[in-house]
Amino acid sequence: MNVKMEDIEKNVVQLEIEVDTAKFEEGMQKSFAKNASKFNVPGFRKGKAPRNIVVRYYGEQVLYDDAINIVCSEAYDLAVDEKNLHPVDRPEIDILQIGNNQNLIFTAKVTVKPEVELGAYMGVEVKKTDAAVSDEDLENEFDKVVEKNSRLVSVTDRPVQDGDTALIDFEGFIDDVPFEGGKGIDYSLVIGSGTFIPGFEEQLIGKNVGEDVDVNVSFPEDYGKDDLKGKPALFKVNVKEIKFKELPEIDDEFAKDISEFDTLDEYKKDLRNKLEEAAQHKADHENENNVIKHIAENATVEIPQVMVEKQIDAMAKDFDMRLRYQGLDLGRYLEMMGMDFEGFRGQFADRAKDEVRVQLVVEKICQVEDVQVSDEEADTEINKMAEAYKQSVEDLKKTLSPEDMDYIKKDIAFRKTIKLLVDNAKLV
Repeated sequence: MNVKMEDIEKNVVQLEIEVDTAKFEEGMQKSFAKNASKFNVPGFRKGKAPRNIVVRYYGEQVLYDDAINIVCSEAYDLAVDEKNLHPVDRPEIDILQIGNNQNLIFTAKVTVKPEVELGAYMGVEVKKTDAAVSDEDLENEFDKVVEKNSRLVSVTDRPVQDGDTALIDFEGFIDDVPFEGGKGIDYSLVIGSGTFIPGFEEQLIGKNVGEDVDVNVSFPEDYGKDDLKGKPALFKVNVKEIKFKELPEIDDEFAKDISEFDTLDEYKKDLRNKLEEAAQHKADHENENNVIKHIAENATVEIPQVMVEKQIDAMAKDFDMRLRYQGLDLGRYLEMMGMDFEGFRGQFADRAKDEVRVQLVVEKICQVEDVQVSDEEADTEINKMAEAYKQSVEDLKKTLSPEDMDYIKKDIAFRKTIKLLVDNAKLV
């Protein structure tokens, strides 16, 4: 096999690969073996015609597709190893010469991982994130606990007030015609929450149970659905029930009801400890992110767009999975937000580019600093994985390929590099 390499543009190379006739013939034979059962040649039972007869009847081109896939894939992988390339996308294959007992010649155009020129990365100065918890923070968190333990109580002796929860039926009309998505039955609306179109909730204040209300509003100019933007609408609303939030009595009994503590002071002390622990964890995470972001910004690297697009795809997939855990799907979410898929992907673009930059820079530092991973460290990681998957270590190891082990070690090295950088940073 002969390989020539040419730089086409920044981070894009083209390989010209020549595979000898004998190797291509192996691919043709494998292609025939794979497809023999499909060929129907007169005088032979289907799938029983020998290769020379099939080629004479159909032409040898009938075997090219699979032969090319078989031969080019193997030759491309060997060429990438020979030239020590790190592709970040699938190659574009173009056949230059094939058949007639000639060597197979093809080109493979591919985007490769960019070179990273490191800036300062050891001992960088970064502003330290404060982990302090104030008395106000404690009271705000305590108020959330109280709110969580409140209960909704129905009222019939007064109209709707700000802060109430109103159970309503409603239907929306534009020019006296109902519009899609404008109808709701037994909808619980918190007055003052800003959930509905501006002006809707305010018009329910002062209305009584059983009362029918005409609510006139206009959709915002930036509303998610184009056919509703800026249009005036009439909602016919029936107030079916009014509830207000009754807060519990705040005393030692309250502390006993919601915790293992006997007094309110003990409960609040424990709540402060938990807040401080969470604040420290958050601060450590932010300090780490700020250090790595600063180091990444010090480096020079031209990031191929294909790497950004792949990261966006991964982030979008992760978002979709989290929606599914909440009982939603991406299509419904986009409809609710008035957003198309490209707009949805676009919101990840900047963060995706930053994450790719960090990945490339940390990998480069890992290489320069020669960060190594011991077998003991790899075993510790596998033990953690086995525990998470509820498998025995032995069973998990049987499923791990050499590529899996390589990925695990690279991930450990990546994390060790980040720790090295953070430990050496100056938080001021």
